[in-house]
Amino acid sequence: MVLRSILLFLAAAVLEIGGAWLVWQGVRENRGLLWIGGGVIALGLYGFVATLQPDAHFGRILAAYGGVFVAGSLAWGVIADGYRPDRYDVIGALLCLAGVAVIMYAPRS
Repeated sequence: MVLRSILLFLAAAVLEIGGAWLVWQGVRENRGLLWIGGGVIALGLYGFVATLQPDAHFGRILAAYGGVFVAGSLAWGVIADGYRPDRYDVIGALLCLAGVAVIMYAPRS
C-alpha cells in the first residue's frame, strides 16, 4: 500500500510540475499553444491521479502532496533547467519529505 501511494505521488508530481512547466514554456518562452495545451492536459491528469491515493481524506492527501511538490519542483529544476539548489533548498526539501512521511505513513488506529 505504501509503495502504491509513493508511486502515485511521483506520478502526480510529474504531471503537475511537468504541466506547469509546459505552460511556463509556452507563455514565458514563447513556445506556443501546443506547449500550453499539453500543460493544461497534464494538469488535468494530475487532478485525476491524486484521487487514486488509497487514503480517503482529501486534506491529508493534498497536504502530503505539498511536500512532494516542493521536493519535486527542485528536482525538476535541476533536470529541466539546470538549476543548482543550495544546501538550504536541499534541507528544506528533505524536511518537506519527512513531513510527507509523517502525514501519510504514521501508524493510526
